[in-house]
Amino acid sequence: MTVYFIGAGPGAADLITVRGQRILARARVCLYAGSLVPDELLAVCPPGARLVDTADLTLDEIVAQMTSAHAAGEDVARLCSGDPAVFSAVAEQVRRLDAAGVPYEIVPGVPSYAAAAASLGRELTVPTVGQTVILTRTQARSTPMPPGEDLAELGRSRATLVLHLAVARTRELAAQLAVHYGADCPVAVVANASRPNEVILRGTLTDIAEKVEQAGVRRTAVIIVGRVLAADAFPDSYLYSPDRDRAAKRRLPGAH
Repeated sequence: MTVYFIGAGPGAADLITVRGQRILARARVCLYAGSLVPDELLAVCPPGARLVDTADLTLDEIVAQMTSAHAAGEDVARLCSGDPAVFSAVAEQVRRLDAAGVPYEIVPGVPSYAAAAASLGRELTVPTVGQTVILTRTQARSTPMPPGEDLAELGRSRATLVLHLAVARTRELAAQLAVHYGADCPVAVVANASRPNEVILRGTLTDIAEKVEQAGVRRTAVIIVGRVLAADAFPDSYLYSPDRDRAAKRRLPGAH
């Protein structure tokens, strides 16, 4: 049988993909992180499905659940918060499944930074203002960052920066980034994006830490830094320009 790594989305139960929901509705085993996956989503599981909260399990214990289900002929829905492509520990899990000969499939989901941008009503790529988005985290009690991926290096680009797993260090990070982005650079912190208890904080690198501390935001948040957050005087995208040759796009290959 198959292990399905399903992007559960940022929090709202209806932001899972149709494909992910269909698989979840038939899988006999569901592994999920209790603090990140809403109960409404678990209600999609079929009656009698075995639900396993992985919050207190080690990686090897989680994989053992998968391999035992596979041996019993049961499909597994492994719910990942956001999208499995980013900060999901899928790489470590599939490495073990490969070694065990257990088939798996990855089903994408809505990432938290996309939900945060939607809540802010902002596009993260704005013509002439910002066309690059960096998704990263910082090192605290976690795996060391690879060489060249610290904020001192990434900040030099002044690209739109999305920081995961970092809100507890907002004051320290804001001071580091102000060197490159300027103290007046717009910042937004979105906690629990798409959920009923969503919190949105807007400010600059000068005052965002104070706002985070006053709001008591400590986890499940992304920090977005960049001029795109306040951009208003920018040219329209060339995609819609009247100077663009649309007829060439409509012509089929081989047409006369």
